[in-house]
Amino acid sequence: MSSLSNKVIIITGASSGIGKACALDFASYQCKLVLAARSMDKLKTVAEACKAMGAEVIPVSCDVAKEDDCKTLIDETINTFGTIDVLVNNAGISMRAIFEQTELNVIRRVMDINFWGTVYCTKYALPYILRQKGSVVGVSSIAGYKGLPGRTGYSASKFAIQGFLEALRCENMKKGLHVLIACPGYTASNIRNTALNNKGKSQSETPLDESKLMQPEEVAANITNAIIKRRRTIILTAQGKLAVWLNKFFPAFIDKMVYKTISKEPDSPFK
Repeated sequence: MSSLSNKVIIITGASSGIGKACALDFASYQCKLVLAARSMDKLKTVAEACKAMGAEVIPVSCDVAKEDDCKTLIDETINTFGTIDVLVNNAGISMRAIFEQTELNVIRRVMDINFWGTVYCTKYALPYILRQKGSVVGVSSIAGYKGLPGRTGYSASKFAIQGFLEALRCENMKKGLHVLIACPGYTASNIRNTALNNKGKSQSETPLDESKLMQPEEVAANITNAIIKRRRTIILTAQGKLAVWLNKFFPAFIDKMVYKTISKEPDSPFK
């Protein structure tokens, strides 16, 4: 897939953050975009911006935690464009709480959106993507390589996504399927504002200085480039690359460094 022009691309979680940035980046290639998220108002705003760049776009209201919504998303894509070339599983939510104090429905909610949302969308899109020898993309995280304290549910969901996609890649290695696992480090987005606390309520504020983090537009550009080049994995930010590398050889040391770093966050759930 040397060019994304006229390719049919589905992006979940497309109303903000990395998903929105991906939509705008793909739009510059005059793609056919299907933008999915729960907020139709926000989706329509992103869709109009993409249309202004020359892309064909349909917004679809979709809660990826609901299997029926994911099936409808794929059905509407096929009814409109007739095929699927790329699926970007980007929709996600985080959590920030000590596991001992966390209600189990919080873990279930994170898994339903992050992991099962990826599984549902991929399940229904895969037959069409295989016909095109297209791409399945999972937007994971450094937390998919290193379990982060205070983010047990989030880390579990990202490990699960990566295991699922690696197995999917192996299963289809003779069918021309491209599977990309994209692992941003800390990225400026709304995900920390909407992160769930131990009771499942939105925390409504970020513990980080978002202005100092990698911007979603840079993440999107890396994802676009990785799809075009059919790369297997991308790990973003110098901090993220270093953490993944060191964790292979010095896991106990990284445990201490991760604990120390996260314990210094404002209102850290542990000290």
